[in-house]
Amino acid sequence: MKNKDKIILDLCGGTGAWSKPYRDNGYTVINVTLPDYDVRTYKPLDNVYGILAAPPCTHLAVSGARWFAEKGQNALFEALAIVDACMRIILISHPKFWCLENPIGRLVNYLGKPKMYFHPCDYGDPWTKKTCLWGQFNIPKKQPVEPVKKISNSLYATIRAKNNVKKYNTTRICKSIFLSQ
Repeated sequence: MKNKDKIILDLCGGTGAWSKPYRDNGYTVINVTLPDYDVRTYKPLDNVYGILAAPPCTHLAVSGARWFAEKGQNALFEALAIVDACMRIILISHPKFWCLENPIGRLVNYLGKPKMYFHPCDYGDPWTKKTCLWGQFNIPKKQPVEPVKKISNSLYATIRAKNNVKKYNTTRICKSIFLSQ
């Protein structure tokens, strides 16, 4: 099977950084993200080869815990509906591999223990941000570097605003996941 015949779904893909290594290597990548697609109503194609999922962490990540009570349970339920939709797509697609990413937070209470935890500095990006990966995928070999500094939530917000993107993904872990499959 040639790469162009392999379909990769990038669920909640935002900028497409998570699936870029696949796209760059000739895979057919479908970025299932708003406004074009909503994972809650998306019906996947047949013969999906792999799935990458990065549901929004706004109401799940521990970095926002101080606002959980203020946001209320509806925000949590909305976030879990998106995670549920991602898991539904994974379940009905039977991909060769899948990986769901989210920063350390409440998702462990719903999906259980992640397959792995990592910091971007484990894979060559010089900062820390403990992140969880769930799924069926080969764990990539670490390529650690010394972190320059811990990136704060305000710096993430600045990066997102400057680049007009919904979320900021590290490129080296994305490529490492790609190379390990």
